[in-house]
Parts: sequence; structure tokens; C-alpha cells
Amino acid sequence: MTTWFISRHQGAIDWVKQQPIQIDRFESHLNVEDIQADDTVIGTLPIHLAAQVCAKGAKFYFLSVNLRAEQRGIELTADEMAALQCTIEPFYIQKL
Repeated sequence: MTTWFISRHQGAIDWVKQQPIQIDRFESHLNVEDIQADDTVIGTLPIHLAAQVCAKGAKFYFLSVNLRAEQRGIELTADEMAALQCTIEPFYIQKL
């Protein structure tokens, strides 16, 4: 059972390192073939990849950040993410 954190954003990586979560692998890109049943994947994955994670029997947690319009497309620091009350929320995604 591996806990993955998927992000290419340093602020998100720094933020999650401050949380009471044990991350086993940090990756900037997810290869779904590497995911096993009972793994946990945390990140902001495209929905089709999140569905593939769930279909493999792994858990998916979305890194949720409520950004203002002017914050979109810029790199946030861990402190900025904390100020925005960033959360990690569980989802089960299934293709219909």
C-alpha cells in the first residue's frame, strides 16, 4: 500500500509535507500502470485519470484549492495555500 502525491507545483508539495500525512512517493506525473489496489493517490488529476485510479481499487483524494480568478495560473506558496484553506478530499470517480 503506497501513498502517492502527484503534483508539479512546489507550493503544493511543500504544503502537503506540512500535513499529518505520510507520503511514500512524490511524482510530477502519474503513470496509472504503477498504481495498485489499496494505494492512495492525492493530487489534482484529470477526471479520466482519477477514474482509472478508482477502477484499480485505489483511493483518490483531490487537492482542493478555492482560487480567486487572479490566482489562476500562478504558482502558490505553501503559506498561500494554507491561507486559502486548501484541503484534501476523498472522491470515488467512475466513468459512466
